[in-house]
Amino acid sequence: MKIFVRALLGASALSLVSFAASATDITVATVNNGDMIRMQGLMDDFYAKHPDIKVNWVTLEENALRQQVTTDIATGGGQFDVLTIGTYEVPIWAKQGWLVSLDNLPASYDINDLLPPIRAGLSYDGKLYASPFYGESSFVNYRTDLAEKAGVTIPEKPTWDDIKTAAAAMNDPDNGVYGICLRGKPGWGENTAFITTMANSYGARWFDMEWHPQFNTPEWKATLDDYLELLTKYGPPGASANGYNENLTLSLQGKCGIRIDATVSASSLLDPKQSEFADKVAFALAPDKGLGKRANWLWAWSLAIPKSSQKQDAAKTFIDWATNKDYLALVASKEGWANVPPGTRKSLYENPEYAKLPFARLTLESINSADPDHPTVQPVPYTGVQFVAIPEFQGIGTSVGQEFSAALAGQETADEALANAQKLTDEEMKAAGYY
Repeated sequence: MKIFVRALLGASALSLVSFAASATDITVATVNNGDMIRMQGLMDDFYAKHPDIKVNWVTLEENALRQQVTTDIATGGGQFDVLTIGTYEVPIWAKQGWLVSLDNLPASYDINDLLPPIRAGLSYDGKLYASPFYGESSFVNYRTDLAEKAGVTIPEKPTWDDIKTAAAAMNDPDNGVYGICLRGKPGWGENTAFITTMANSYGARWFDMEWHPQFNTPEWKATLDDYLELLTKYGPPGASANGYNENLTLSLQGKCGIRIDATVSASSLLDPKQSEFADKVAFALAPDKGLGKRANWLWAWSLAIPKSSQKQDAAKTFIDWATNKDYLALVASKEGWANVPPGTRKSLYENPEYAKLPFARLTLESINSADPDHPTVQPVPYTGVQFVAIPEFQGIGTSVGQEFSAALAGQETADEALANAQKLTDEEMKAAGYY
């Protein structure tokens, strides 16, 4: 009997060793935003449920992430098993056959709980190809104490004139406070994203219905002139190098009177662990120019599986864990409801604990009002709010962003930047065969 037990225990030990050795390693490429960093700190929950899968992380700044994952998927490199990509890439890459469909996630994932605009943006030909980790639009955050001191009011539905007036009144550079912080760092997902939504509200558009670029129009001239005026008069020094993370840091330090950026940052701004001004922050919708369009975007950082992955089942298991309703509850239990990844599920906004947060309603309204099919005042041949959903936009948008950033840095005039944007976009669209 003892010999049998020893043999049985020995076999069990060998089995455990064999099981550990056969654990599946997957590599996840992600952006260095706060919600993704938080997820990495909660992996004990994943490993408790899935001890047979090991996750390796590649965490990168936004522009670097886009470059690496685009290169990997376009070449079929297979370096990553899970990609963190956005609403721009998903339908384009799905059409190319580069992504794995996620339509067969477990029933507990509850695909019908996803917010319709977010789900639609991550689908192609009726199938879901990426699962949203968090969804966002853009809105205004501002310091209430500075507004009160300056004697200005920012309404819930401000105009650009309201923003300009408030930025001028709140600007106090001698005390290290700047009237407004906006994205200036070049990149199609950085300054170009912001300026495109601003242009939408000014009646400008990237292309006419024949795909000819429109930077030589009065609407684009008005957009860029006002953008440059806001930042050169009332923005922080070195604004041409500031993107999402840099401006968020400035806001957390209390150095931005006003900031217009992603709704996902609201929880950080209200967190007293991150900001001593957490009780002096309020929110408003993105501004308009009186033409019926606000400068709010639609985006989701999402998890997708490249066709080149050799570990698709394990990758799908990880995506289900990271983006289902149980994960939201996990974050709430550890960090509070304010820190739950926002903008993905109807059930989150139906939860009374979440709905009472000061940014929840405005975030949902901003997401639902963004219209990718009709992003600007005039008709356009493309979809996308802060981007144009064509493969060429990643390169064109970054090049145009470099021109706008150069104008902000004083290296060229607004007219020169627009002329250069018109020329380079025209050349690229001709080369791509659009006309």
